[in-house]
Amino acid sequence: MKIVFMGTPDYSVKTLESLINAGHNVAAVFAQPDKPVGRKHVLTAPPVKVYAESRGIPVYQPATLKTGEAAEIIRGIAPDIIVVVAYGKILPPEILNIPRYGCINGHASLLPKYRGASPIQWCIVCGERVTGVTVMQMDAGMDTGDILETAKTKIGDEETAEELFERLSHISAELTVETLEKIENGTVTPKKQDEGKATYAPIIKKEMALLDFENMTAEEIHNAVRGYYSWPCAYFFFENKRIKVIKSLLGGNTAAKAGTVTESENELIIACKNGTLIRLTEVQPEGSKPMSAKQMLCGRPIKAGTVLGKSNG
Repeated sequence: MKIVFMGTPDYSVKTLESLINAGHNVAAVFAQPDKPVGRKHVLTAPPVKVYAESRGIPVYQPATLKTGEAAEIIRGIAPDIIVVVAYGKILPPEILNIPRYGCINGHASLLPKYRGASPIQWCIVCGERVTGVTVMQMDAGMDTGDILETAKTKIGDEETAEELFERLSHISAELTVETLEKIENGTVTPKKQDEGKATYAPIIKKEMALLDFENMTAEEIHNAVRGYYSWPCAYFFFENKRIKVIKSLLGGNTAAKAGTVTESENELIIACKNGTLIRLTEVQPEGSKPMSAKQMLCGRPIKAGTVLGKSNG
């Protein structure tokens, strides 16, 4: 099929690569504009653009899809279908209606759960055990279109969002190629989403990752540590300094008050809500590189009995 592909981050590259390897004619790629990155604000191309250009595919990076210019470009290309994977913009009806087979989207959740921008992070933060990828027929809503195909996968007990991103990118690529084959053969069966089961996964903001040992259970803390890794990273404050938590383990039960540090010699163990314990095994103090909790405690002691509040500890 003749395809226009729309995607931006690393996550999208695997699907683009698989479409090309499956023999489809990817006639053009749309990606978000280049953005300043790092402390020096170096203007950097998104990964999808870099890969597309390496394969000699024309790349378009409109700041908006609402002016009609993008629609005009796509009409000129006359694709059979538009494939969208983590593009980052909502397609207007003017574009949705151009291709013969419409537009499909590979979304990293089992719709209708976790509609929105950050499904991978939120499914871990919320303690899901199973997730997956949905390929849907796009409509004017946000992830509300008919379901074409799904693929499920278990989430590992210690799996981070970063690790799940990588796994789902491969699942998404394979499922998208399979779905296109069924669309072309006329064997796909669209299924309406159950609106009553819809949940949402809004954009992640740094302040969401603040740990509250007094009001979160150890399991909720552990899920936050995994779900917010590698950005923005779960964190807490001690003596007005931010400490990011890179890795944690569940630590059993305690009678200590929630928020109390119960062990701080060889590791950092903190009492949480409902008498649960969390073991913080790898951390990153403000201004430092990631290190074991034991290393941090050698240079920055946190005494057993200290109560870590939500703000400063």
